[in-house]
Amino acid sequence: MRVAYVSGGGSGIGSAIARSLALDDHHVLIFGRRAGRLRDSADAIRAAGGRVDPVVVDLVDPVAVRGAVDQAREIAGDGVDVIVNAAGGTSPLPASSLVEVAAEWQDEWQLNVLTAVLLTTAALPQLRRPDGRVINLSSIAALRGGGSYGAAKAALHAWTHSLAGQLGPGGTANVVAPGYIEDTEFFRGGMTDSRREMLIGQTLNGRAGTPDDIAATVHWLAAPAAGHITGQVIQVNGGALLGRG
Repeated sequence: MRVAYVSGGGSGIGSAIARSLALDDHHVLIFGRRAGRLRDSADAIRAAGGRVDPVVVDLVDPVAVRGAVDQAREIAGDGVDVIVNAAGGTSPLPASSLVEVAAEWQDEWQLNVLTAVLLTTAALPQLRRPDGRVINLSSIAALRGGGSYGAAKAALHAWTHSLAGQLGPGGTANVVAPGYIEDTEFFRGGMTDSRREMLIGQTLNGRAGTPDDIAATVHWLAAPAAGHITGQVIQVNGGALLGRG
């Protein structure tokens, strides 16, 4: 049985990824801050027949991340095959004064970049070679503009490219960049009918994406058979943005 670490596994895309891997012979450790959400996600995956354990941690705290990875090792043993960084989100902070602008950008950086860097760095010595996989969740915003959120997600691309070089023949590192995905907490109830219609209208297949669309892509990249794909940005947006990575 392979071992997978999935951050942000308590809801939305992260939970769908955890479920997809757990139902395909992976022991999945899901990392996140919200104990209740992690527990509910784990219970649902177990009910479906998957093997999963929650690890509660603030992923922007280096000491806590080190402890969480040690805890994961105690649960699943030494060695990890797949690291998926799905934790992230956009800051709800207003930004009018310079102090508020600084807080917004720092918050976006911590949520979307630091969480991925700390968990991966802590777990990387355990990554099994040559079929180790690191998969980072970005956004269409990184490719076509999106303020502080898009900038933070774009930083994941540069870091992933460096990580792919660092892993060399010992593993792969890739980015999955979703477009508009329904059934997530990202918009916090702020999606209007007109905006939803506009976002779906940008696609070529005429529908919104789902967490399962992203989970299927991550599942493909996580497989040993995907060993010749590394340093890439894989877009999953229904054709809303073409040919750029």
